[in-house]
Amino acid sequence: MNINYHYDHQIIYDLLPESCSVLDLGCGDGELLWKLIENKKVRGLGIEKNIDRVAETISKGVPVLHTDLDEGLAGLPDGFFDYVILEKTLQAANKPLFVLEEMMRVGVFGIISFPNFGHWQVISSLLFTGKMPVTPNLPYQWHDTPNIHLFTAKDFLEWAEVNGVKIERGYSWTGSKIAVFDEKESALAEEVLFIISHASS
Repeated sequence: MNINYHYDHQIIYDLLPESCSVLDLGCGDGELLWKLIENKKVRGLGIEKNIDRVAETISKGVPVLHTDLDEGLAGLPDGFFDYVILEKTLQAANKPLFVLEEMMRVGVFGIISFPNFGHWQVISSLLFTGKMPVTPNLPYQWHDTPNIHLFTAKDFLEWAEVNGVKIERGYSWTGSKIAVFDEKESALAEEVLFIISHASS
């Protein structure tokens, strides 16, 4: 497993205040939510499509709904959660823009992390091999990758600007450390994490 797999867990854990309400979209095995509930007393709920991971989440005592993010969050009211987490999930969604809209609808703040397909290793790999990039951070072959919508940090910033979404803070994983996100140096970021909100909030 890549050593950076859970770098964003620590950022998210440190950012979230105690006793806030949290929705984790694509919560996996519920590890992050379990830590937040146990140690920060958050009121948490997970959403997960994979039934085996739903079972793992339940085994930790974490509340979870078995549903597909691409179907939306119609049962959840507007602004119901203080924070909505979307951790390394957006690029695997069939309807990424719809998922983002629903995320912003039900949450006051969003926390999103994703691999940056504008990283220099990704660009270099495509340029010099002529094949879909394979890097230490993106080890998949074209035929077995879970990443079906490829986008860069700059693509996301453009989406935010067009849709009235405010970037509260940004962080980069550079392969060896966590740094404050700098758009001018976005090609150095293997992954990014943004805290977002409605521009009017």
